[in-house]
This record gives sequence, C-alpha cells and structure tokens, in this order.
Amino acid sequence: MQRRTLLKGAALGGVAAMGAGFWALPTGPRPAALTLDGARQVLDSLTGRALSSSRGWSPTEVFNHCAQSIDYSIDGYPQLKPAWFRSSIGPAAFAVFSARGAMRHPLDEPIPGAAAITEPNSQDAALQRLRAAFERFAAHSGELQPHFAYGALSHAEYAEAHVMHLYNHLSLIQLAQA
Repeated sequence: MQRRTLLKGAALGGVAAMGAGFWALPTGPRPAALTLDGARQVLDSLTGRALSSSRGWSPTEVFNHCAQSIDYSIDGYPQLKPAWFRSSIGPAAFAVFSARGAMRHPLDEPIPGAAAITEPNSQDAALQRLRAAFERFAAHSGELQPHFAYGALSHAEYAEAHVMHLYNHLSLIQLAQA
C-alpha cells in the first residue's frame, strides 16, 4: 500500500513539475520559423558576422555542439539515458517542449559521452559544419537513432527538436560589440 501511494505521489509530482516547466519556457519571438528552413535562414543571417556569447560556450562551441547533436541523430548517440527514462520522462519532456514550441535546457552541458566540441575551432568553420549537419539531416531518408533522452523520434519530431535546440542556444548569442 505504501509503495502504491509513493508511486502515485511521484507520478503526480512529475506531472505538476512538467506543467510548471511548460509555463516557464520562453514565450518571446523566435528567431525564425520552427522549421529546417527557418533554421537555415537564421544560420544564413549569422554568416560572416562577429558574434559573442553572453555567458557559457562561445558561438563556435555552440555551433559545434548543435552540429554534433544533429549528426548523432543519424549516427547514434555515444551514451543513452536508461530505457525507462527514454520511455517515460524523456518523451514527456519533449512533448512539453513541442507543445510550447520552445526548449529550455542547460546551455553548457555536453551531450553524454560526446567528443569535445572544439573542432573546427573557427566560428565560420563551425557554422559551416552546422549548416552541413542540417543539410545532411534534411536529406536523410533512413532510420534515425534514438535520442539520448527523448527516445525514438520521427524525422519531423527530430527536425523540430534540432531547431528548438539551436534556438535555445542562440538565446545567448549576439552580435559582438565593436
């Protein structure tokens, strides 16, 4: 009986936390449409511009990190969260992000098990890497690998996740002060 009460309480607490998280997500304007084309437009607008980050990773690191995530959706993530997480909490979190049209996550947290995000080491090359990753993803028609936290996602869901992920990271990037 106590175990059942504990499980019910944990489930209700999780639902309440996700509901609160839903309303805590940003509601301001997005940099562009929540589509692959929207992301391309944003990346086009950043090409050749001096950028800085208000905190955390540099723009170069952000572009490498986002490209890495896109590549892992095709090639496989180096580490996955436990199956129970990828079939419960992860998909629920993605559903909240998708419903809100925005993602919020720690902006200096590497992908579990991922290689360092230092290559390429120039902003322009990292931006080109990210553009190439988006193009590769857009052209990919095969099976996609499970997301390390969200689990199995369709191509459309992954596209949305990648764009929300990029836009969340871009919230800390601005034009550099001259």
